[in-house]
Amino acid sequence: MPESAEEVYARVVAAVGEDGRLPMPDLGEWDVFPWEAVDGVVVPRVLPAPRDEPPRWGESEDKPCGPCAKGFPADRVVWEDEHWVLTHHGGPSGMPFVLNLNTREHLDMPDLDDELASQLGRISTRLVRIMENLPNIGRVHVDRWGDGSEHFHLWFFARTDRLANILGSYAVEWDEILPPGPEDVWRSDLHTVATKLANWGGHARI
Repeated sequence: MPESAEEVYARVVAAVGEDGRLPMPDLGEWDVFPWEAVDGVVVPRVLPAPRDEPPRWGESEDKPCGPCAKGFPADRVVWEDEHWVLTHHGGPSGMPFVLNLNTREHLDMPDLDDELASQLGRISTRLVRIMENLPNIGRVHVDRWGDGSEHFHLWFFARTDRLANILGSYAVEWDEILPPGPEDVWRSDLHTVATKLANWGGHARI
């Protein structure tokens, strides 16, 4: 069962105390991170002039597609069928769990035909229902970003209920900020998601 808000908060207090601040995660160093401190005030960074975008993974020989070149690591597959592969990121993070639904074939979202698009809708809706019905899950955020890899992947972020500051799009940042949860709880929850999703077809792999 996912941790309660009280259990997550206790992890934070154990790490930094009640009034302590968790450290800035690596995303604070990313070129696309939009904030910086100037004279003690947090302000948007200066927007650089337009320039060519770098190629995504899978768009050039110098940046081959990882899933196509190496396959999906077996120890990260949660569930799969002939067209789709659901994966985790290798270990617990700040949110209860974060999953990616990937096409097995090398496709970008505009390349999905009507049948694959229909499957995407059904699988995504089932995943959200399963995840949101677990105890202590407040909401599941579903996000599609395509700027890093050309190979289609859809993100599912399950957030803890009753942590009032972890809402909306900033839940993604909090996933990097909060101390990771216990691995046994995380693996048990992944198993629950996989087996429930397999009720509609495909195979649970965790």
